[in-house]
Formats: sequence, C-alpha cells, structure tokens
Amino acid sequence: MTPAWKKAVRPQGGPAPAGPWVLGAVLLTGLLSTLLLGSGIGPGLLLVASAAAGGAAAAARAARRRARPWTLAWAATALLLLAVPALSEAGWPVFLALAGALAAGSLALHGGRRWAGVLLGAAGLLLAVAPGAAWVWEGLRARSLPARDRWWPVLRAAGLALVLLLVFGGLFAGADAAFADLLSGVVPSVPVAEVPLRVLLFGGGAALALAAARTAASPRRWDRLPVSPARPRGLLEWALPLVVLDVLFAVFIGVQLVVLFGGYAAVLHSTGLTYAQYARQGFWQLLCVTVLTLAVVAAAHRRAPRATRRDTVLARCLLGALCLLTVVVVASALRRMQLYVDAYGLTQLRVWVGAVEIWLGVVLLLLMAAGLLRSGRWLPRAVVLSAAVGVLAYGLASPDALVARQNVSRFDRTGRIDLDYLRLLSADAVPALDRLPEPQRSCALEEVAGTLERESPPWYATSLSEARARALLRDHPLVDPEDACDRAGQPVDDRRIGY
Repeated sequence: MTPAWKKAVRPQGGPAPAGPWVLGAVLLTGLLSTLLLGSGIGPGLLLVASAAAGGAAAAARAARRRARPWTLAWAATALLLLAVPALSEAGWPVFLALAGALAAGSLALHGGRRWAGVLLGAAGLLLAVAPGAAWVWEGLRARSLPARDRWWPVLRAAGLALVLLLVFGGLFAGADAAFADLLSGVVPSVPVAEVPLRVLLFGGGAALALAAARTAASPRRWDRLPVSPARPRGLLEWALPLVVLDVLFAVFIGVQLVVLFGGYAAVLHSTGLTYAQYARQGFWQLLCVTVLTLAVVAAAHRRAPRATRRDTVLARCLLGALCLLTVVVVASALRRMQLYVDAYGLTQLRVWVGAVEIWLGVVLLLLMAAGLLRSGRWLPRAVVLSAAVGVLAYGLASPDALVARQNVSRFDRTGRIDLDYLRLLSADAVPALDRLPEPQRSCALEEVAGTLERESPPWYATSLSEARARALLRDHPLVDPEDACDRAGQPVDDRRIGY
C-alpha cells in the first residue's frame, strides 16, 4: 500500500516519453563526464553541467513547463556556484560549492515555497535517479528506430571521419612536437588503467542528467507534504520562558557593553584569563547560543497562541526582541573571534566558523523582517538562498588566500609566523605567500610547489588559482626549498590549528 505522503507529493500524470533531444543531452553529459572529469574538477565541470541543463530544458519544454523568477534565480545560483571549482583550488570551498550547486539546481527543477518543499526539494534530485532510468527506458521502447537506409550512411560517415582524424592526427603529432603538445592539451587521453573510473564517471554523469530531465518533465510536489499543525500552548506557558530568556540576553549584553567601555584589562585581572583565553573561551559558547536561539524561535513560533490579536502582537514582540538581542550576541562573538585572530593569526577553521556565525546573523535578520512584514511566505526560500549566497561568497573569497594574506601581514608587523601551518594551504595561497622574504617564502611554498610540479592536469581540469600559482613559481623559483625551513628558524605559535 502506497503511503499517504507519497500520494500527496506524486505529480499528477506521468511525464511524456523522453524525446531525442533529451536522450542526446544525456549521452553528451555522460561522454563529457568521462573525458573532462577524470583528471580533476575545473572549467570542464561547467561544460558537463551545461549539457545536463540542456537536457532538463528540453524535457521541461516538452512538458510545457515555464521558467518562473525563482526558477531562474536558483538556476543562476547553481551556475555561479559551479564557477568556484574553475577559480579556486582549495578542497573545502569547492566541496561546499558543488553541494550548493546540486541543491540549487534541484530547487530550480522542483520549486517549492514552504519549509518542507524547499528543504526536501533541495535534495529531491538524488531521489529521481532511479525514476529517470525507468523513464528513459520507456522512452526508448515507445520510440521506433528509423529505417536502416536512414541511419547507416550517417554512422558510416562518422566512422570514416573518426578513422581519418586518428590517422592524420597521429601523423601530424609525430611530425611536429609543438602540434603534439597542443593536441595533448586539447584532446583528452584515457589511459587503460583509468577505464573503470571513466566508466563510473559516464554512468554518474548520465544518471544525474537523466534525473534532472525526469524532474524537469514531472517533478514531485514536496509542498504538498502533509504537516500536522502544532497545538498552541497557553499564554503563560508560552510567554514566561521567552520573557526570562529575553531578560537573560539583555543582562549579558549589558555586561558586554561594560567590558567594551571599561576596557579588557579589568576583566582579565578579575577573571585570571589571558587576552586570547578570554576571546577563545567565549566564541564557541556564543555560537551555540545563536544556534539554540534559532531552534527556540522556531519552536516558539510553532506553539505560539493566535486566538486574539493581543496574542499575535505579544508573540511578535517577544520573538522579535529575542532575535534582536541574538544579533547583538552574534556581533559579540565575531568581536571575540577578531581578538583571537589578532593574537594568534587566521586559520581555515576560524574563517569557516566566522562565516557560519555571519550567516546565522543574516538568518536572524530575515526572521525579524518576516515578523515586521507580517508575512513569511518568502522566508524559506530566502533562508536557503542566503545559505547558497554565503557558500558562493565563501568560495569566491578563497579562505586559503585570506589566511595567507592575514598571516603575511601579521609577520610584517610582529615577525611571528607559523610556517608549518601555511605549508598545508592550497595553490590559492601562493600569491600572498610569494610576498614573504626568503627563506620563509621557499619554506611556505615548498609543499604546494612540489604538488604542482608532480601534477600537470589539462586545461579543463585546471583552476584559475592553480594556473596563477604555476606562473608565479615559474617566474620566481624557490631558493633551496629543502633547507629553507631549517634556515627560517621562526618561532611557532602554540594555538595554530586546534582553533
């Protein structure tokens, strides 16, 4: 027996059989995945995604589905996120960009307005892989093959052209080394040992393209997922905890203002903490406070009494005050992070948690705006879009480059630098680390220079930052990299990686 929720989200009527344009786009996506993604992720990913998007557009047009403003917004967001791997080399920002692009692309195909529709629609593309395979099989069965006298001349001409291309291309490559080098950089080569990987890439690319086309033709309606309403609580039972929490937040913010105007010296003397310990001790607690506050606001809004206008006004006032006070807590947490960075430098983890804290503050501002506008229909999409924009900004800002620039500037001021940590950064950090004097420069760049020397991916798997790093290291080679770290002799900070 089919569960009720599956019946609710199931689209009315099945999609029409997959047309030739859809099948062609699916095969093209699989082929491009095989040829372009086996050597790495870079500009080639945009070509693969474009082929898959073409198949989805053809399926949507055949189903007479029109693109709406939010559809275009999600599609543009996915496209921008896919540009991050073409620009950056750092692994974590690239991974987040790929995950965000997949979620934004899924939302462009599914749509959705409510929380259930937006959150489940972001992951719905993965659930359409199996239905996509069944859909294309039905399309092949429903579509009769053309007569032999129509397809045989085309196949014969294509085979002859391929043979001529291979023969004469091989002869020209053997006759001129420059042409052979150009040909190897333009035309992907597939070693025998990589055949299983390439087959897997073909299947994965084709499966995702099928899922996108199937969803574009007939998406599941996650907005129809039944959600049982919560039973409102009594006014006293609901309001008293919020009043107490608002007062607690206000007292804490008052203490922070006293510390701000009274200076840190008195606080450090009374607590017995060091300057960095005071900043480090508070940030994680304040980050937890922000996350828990969002959970409290969500639960309180769901259980808020709405019998009278007074109940509605009181709910907005208490929840709005809590959100506003939490925004101040976010600012306090970011201030503590800045104190700790000034003391011990910037790391990838500190950039990441700071970005998360800023995004949580944006979510709180969106909640306040929804309360003031007295309409929250736009809120789910706005929150998810803010997350996607945050991931995009995080990737374009290049955390490794930020870390390198801050630590190089700190070295110029204080003479202290953690070369052991900077050696772990990606090619994004090379332009900033290139500003260091010798031997610190050669020590910091030894690892990434060795990686770039060992690996030589083709153009479609090379990011812009990697190409820039290669050019800098080629124009300004390292000086005795094996002995550079011994000659640097720099003191190492004692709090570099753990936080």
